[in-house]
Amino acid sequence: MLIFLALIPVIGLLTFIYFKDRKEKEPFGLLVGLFFAGMATIVTALIGEYLGEFIFEAIFPGDSALKQVCIALMIVGPAEELGKFFVLWIITWKNKNFNYSFDAIVYAVFVSLGFAAFENITYVFSSGVGTAIARMLTAVPGHACFAVFMGFFYSRAKYASLTKKKGKAILSILLAIYVPILVHGIYDAILMGAGATDLDALAGLSLILWFGFVIAMFVVCFIIVIKSSRNDFCIVTMPDKVQTVYRPSVVGTWTCTCGRVNTHNFCGNCGKQREYVAIWYCPKCATPSSLNFCGNCGCRKPVYQTPAAR
Repeated sequence: MLIFLALIPVIGLLTFIYFKDRKEKEPFGLLVGLFFAGMATIVTALIGEYLGEFIFEAIFPGDSALKQVCIALMIVGPAEELGKFFVLWIITWKNKNFNYSFDAIVYAVFVSLGFAAFENITYVFSSGVGTAIARMLTAVPGHACFAVFMGFFYSRAKYASLTKKKGKAILSILLAIYVPILVHGIYDAILMGAGATDLDALAGLSLILWFGFVIAMFVVCFIIVIKSSRNDFCIVTMPDKVQTVYRPSVVGTWTCTCGRVNTHNFCGNCGKQREYVAIWYCPKCATPSSLNFCGNCGCRKPVYQTPAAR
């Protein structure tokens, strides 16, 4: 019973993310490996938290709400999220299956929920059904949300790296590390601070703030997942095992009805798809184009081919 309660939210969230990967499903073995690798990061997290709290206790003896907030932001968040990120990086960065933008979110969520599964089992077996239900609605989805932020920026880093935008790649990597750490730290800081204060009114306000933060985080992450799944695009192609930069299937910029100028086949602001007025297909590589040349191989538009209307 308890093991079921501990794992059902993990299984539910993994299933949701897996089926949101609509363009190309990831190998089952890779996902299982990421899940158990994420589970293993509990070791580095415990070591980091133990050492960090030992140092904090030596420098700032005693207990206070401010101290707990600092521990959450400076120790707990980094100890857990850094381990997840390095596992994600080592296993997936050069993996040939990492070829669509949404893949990064799938990978990050499987790593993070591997960690959450192990953590949830220990909490549930030590504290019972009430803790299982509370964590089912908060902590486990919380770990999934930290992963969504990580995967979102990790995907941007990979695409920037492939398109030789080194500065943007470095910035995205930093965001993939520090945004989850910050969000995780705030999540824990509000709770830990509320638990350490002697003022009931302050603790009550802190819990209200925490619930507001959690709801906002869930909403933002849900929107990111839905939009990222809908706008999923191939970031690389590997003909004959040679990696080349992906070109949008229809080249040329276009202006969305919301006013944003885009290069991809969807608007980065509102998610609307490009309106194809007239396209033709390259006779060499079959890439659709709306200009007078192919954006993939450079072949000029043949005069005999009639444009295909959408």
